[in-house]
Amino acid sequence: MKRDELEQVFRAAEGGPPTPGTEKVQVSWKRCANTYGVNPAGTDAPRILTRQELSDFRQPLDELIFSAREQIDHLYQLVGDAAYTVLLCDAAGVAVEHRGDDSKAGQFEHWGTWLGGVWAEQTEGTNGIGTCIAEQRPVTIHRGQHFRSRHKDLSCSGAPLFNVDGTLMGVLDVSGIDPGLSEHAHALTGVLTLNSARAITERFFRQRFRRQWIVAAALPEKNALGLLLAVDEDQRIVGADRVARRTLLLDDRKLEAGIDLWTIFERDIEQFRCKEGPDIPTQLIVAGSNETCPALITPPESISTAWRNPAMAGLHARPRLDSVTTIAKMAREQAASGKISASAVRRVKEYVEAHLSESVDLAQMAGVAGLSVFHFAREFRQATGLTPHYYLTRRRVERAQELLANSDSHLSDIASAVGFFDQSHMARHFRQILGTTPRKFRLLHGQRLPVSAAGLAPPRTGHANGRKAGAKYRRSSRRSLGYEGSTA
Repeated sequence: MKRDELEQVFRAAEGGPPTPGTEKVQVSWKRCANTYGVNPAGTDAPRILTRQELSDFRQPLDELIFSAREQIDHLYQLVGDAAYTVLLCDAAGVAVEHRGDDSKAGQFEHWGTWLGGVWAEQTEGTNGIGTCIAEQRPVTIHRGQHFRSRHKDLSCSGAPLFNVDGTLMGVLDVSGIDPGLSEHAHALTGVLTLNSARAITERFFRQRFRRQWIVAAALPEKNALGLLLAVDEDQRIVGADRVARRTLLLDDRKLEAGIDLWTIFERDIEQFRCKEGPDIPTQLIVAGSNETCPALITPPESISTAWRNPAMAGLHARPRLDSVTTIAKMAREQAASGKISASAVRRVKEYVEAHLSESVDLAQMAGVAGLSVFHFAREFRQATGLTPHYYLTRRRVERAQELLANSDSHLSDIASAVGFFDQSHMARHFRQILGTTPRKFRLLHGQRLPVSAAGLAPPRTGHANGRKAGAKYRRSSRRSLGYEGSTA
């Protein structure tokens, strides 16, 4: 290390003014110099554990490693071509899992950025892994921001991985060796690493509580992070991630004593009726207020389903907390503008397309849009010219048209496939929208190309009977959707 660089480190350790570019690492530098006594001029390479030593550190994290593999692979696909390595380290700074170019293993081992490398701040000074552990926050350390001169050509970004009880269990790190790499270019890896670490933490939480209900929610506060709660069949909170613990002031003692979900949100038992199936997008009302927050409620994983189809188990645990926080952000923007955004309308339409065969109600569609039920019903109609219920019914009729024209399936099977209660239910809506019956439509259009959505006619209103039928249809639609009195 050059003399001026050494003087810079010692000035920081003594509390002197930081030099430009080192402000964010001053606390770590002081810790390394005054508490750990790390020699900034030391030339020793980081320690690489033997295979036997590594197995002792790796075994306690087997569950985490298995859970994180998909996300680690994805992260390496993004950064591998830029000669980065991806390391998963335990809470002591030992790299227990890695991804990297095996042809450059010798080089990475020389720098310590390989499987078995030990990056505790106590021995290696300020670095992306050790400092992340010490401060339990995401950190990006670029070249000269490292405490030891040996690491001045390294750039690393570390993000913490938290256990289901909120304690630190490891660090996800991206490290590269490139003296010409700019700080702005390397900063991009920090965002990727943080997003991957959050996804790994969420997946681990969901897998641990897969037999419970999972509530993913974003509280109304601006820039609030999404939180995860695990809830039993009586809506008692049995698990809470780090964000939930900090935001809602929860700890192990309170969880063991039993916390009712409805002490946090207004009671809404209907959201927990379905014991299995897809996620339930909804809006939860914060207890004692009029504030709502978007939420995604995941029913418990069925033991029989997981046994019959292991792929569904992975799907059940997939991270999706980001979608809730995105919906929350859009909802705040929509509330400020007073209108539903085009992207929210698109999300609702995509949700309808994916769930036509299932029961879809107004609350679910409002949850996808990130709006209250009343606001959504009004804004959706203004944006599309259709009430949500009429849009849903029309899409079911359109899908039924396609099946009638291109298959010989029984009418009752088609009715079930497009979400109607039974054949007569489909026939009634078919007549109201198209003015004919499914059977007659098949006689005219069977085995022809599907009728386009643009070709659908609205309910007929050309004569007195048609007007009466249309009025009756609208009344029944509003009753079935459960929002009498709304403008939808």
